[in-house]
Parts: sequence; C-alpha cells; structure tokens
Amino acid sequence: MKTIFEKIRDGEIPADVIYRDEQCFAFRDISPQAPVHILIVPNKPIPRVGEAEPGDQALLGHLLLTAAKIASDLGLSENGFRVVINNGPHGGETVPHLHVHLLGGRQLTWPPG
Repeated sequence: MKTIFEKIRDGEIPADVIYRDEQCFAFRDISPQAPVHILIVPNKPIPRVGEAEPGDQALLGHLLLTAAKIASDLGLSENGFRVVINNGPHGGETVPHLHVHLLGGRQLTWPPG
C-alpha cells in the first residue's frame, strides 16, 4: 500500500509542489509549524532514516542539499532555517516514508518541543 507521500509523488493527491527532480520532490506542509514549512521527500520509499542503507548515502546527501537550495530560493538563508528529520513515534514521525522538514520565516526556539 502506498504512503500519502507516494500518492502525492504520483499525482493521486494534490499538493503545493514547489520542487521536483529525479530523486526527490518538495511541497508545502498542509499543517505548517512555521511561516515556511516544506517537506522534502525522496522518490524512493525509505521508511525512516534509521532504516536507510549504505546505498542510500548519496540520496540522503541530496535531500540535505535540496533543503539548502530551497531555503536559499525562498530567502531563508540570511536569517537561518531549521532542517528536521523525525524517526519513529517518539521522534515525531507520523508518515513511514523518510522526509526532511524545512522550517523558517521566524525565530525558532530550542528545545523544539
């Protein structure tokens, strides 16, 4: 069964997709936790970062570089942004498909919650 992210990737569920390449896609979160909240999702369905394999190393790096590019494109680089990857229920994971949260547009506090 497909995850919600696979359905978005395949155009079965609408989303505000702002970026797409051969390895990943990015879209605006429907429940944003900051003025800018983008999800960057690999096309390959890896359940969580804790289950990534050595062969996924380049893809994982690509996700982070893509987050930085999108942050720059959205004007977040000067004041800063946060990149978050949740892993498992206690880590805040709600969809079993690895994804990177890009948050910005306001002062973010620590600890995150």
